[in-house]
Amino acid sequence: LKEQGIVATVQAFTDAAAEDPDSTGIQVGYYQMREQMAAADALEILIDPSNLIRNTVTVPEGLRATDIIELLVSKSDFKRAAFEKVLADPESIGLPTSAKGKAEGYLFPATYDFGPKATPKSMLTAMVDRWEQAAEEADLKKRARALGYSPAEVMIVASLVQAEARLPEDLGKVARVIYNRLETEGAPTYGLIGIDATVNYALGRKLGVALTQEELDVDSPYNTRKYPGLPPGPIESPGDAAIEAALNPTEGDWYFYVTVNLRTGETKFAESYDEFLVYKAELDVYCETSEAC
Repeated sequence: LKEQGIVATVQAFTDAAAEDPDSTGIQVGYYQMREQMAAADALEILIDPSNLIRNTVTVPEGLRATDIIELLVSKSDFKRAAFEKVLADPESIGLPTSAKGKAEGYLFPATYDFGPKATPKSMLTAMVDRWEQAAEEADLKKRARALGYSPAEVMIVASLVQAEARLPEDLGKVARVIYNRLETEGAPTYGLIGIDATVNYALGRKLGVALTQEELDVDSPYNTRKYPGLPPGPIESPGDAAIEAALNPTEGDWYFYVTVNLRTGETKFAESYDEFLVYKAELDVYCETSEAC
């Protein structure tokens, strides 16, 4: 404040702050000030959080990187090309090497307060930093190894869980289905995850869109109906709950699931193909009278 000519002396401001207990709650950020202010007036501005200059952006779980960029563009004065230029230099925003240069899945969903000097680089860096924080809090590296997977593979599973689970209580069950399909030799689905959301991702379409047989046959490493194993990378940004589900899947012998009510998200999990067909028939009946299908 002194260096920028806002208050006359450091002592004047610290004296004013010492007399006001609210001064201990001053928040880091940007404030609109003017030069040559009385120390008490400057303090009055700083102790009021409503005077913070901020651009609050909430990034919900389950957005793809392209949609996150679109959101940031709408909330800033920068064009899409400016963000894409930053993404072309993944090291500049601190992406882990396991991401293989792709930000998909590593732009963490959260609420951010971007200051007036924020740039595309600082915004994207903040999102990757927030992912690093989430990964550390979840103990991602250690727990992934305990499962027999790499952290990058768990992030892929978490993104699939985020895309597929309609209800919070189903996150762990969807994760279990994925692991069961990957790991259980002799199972009818062994090795083949068969998740339509990955096909939509391969087609560059919104997740959840119904697919034709021709689309299901698309030749892409992201087509988990065609190619066994996990896709090359995440298909969207998972949140804390999806990451936790991927690290701590619910115990069960399920290999299939069907969302039988698209309005409520009610999903039923099956251990056998015959049981799956029963739930599939239940969905068909629901679709006969629902416009949600």
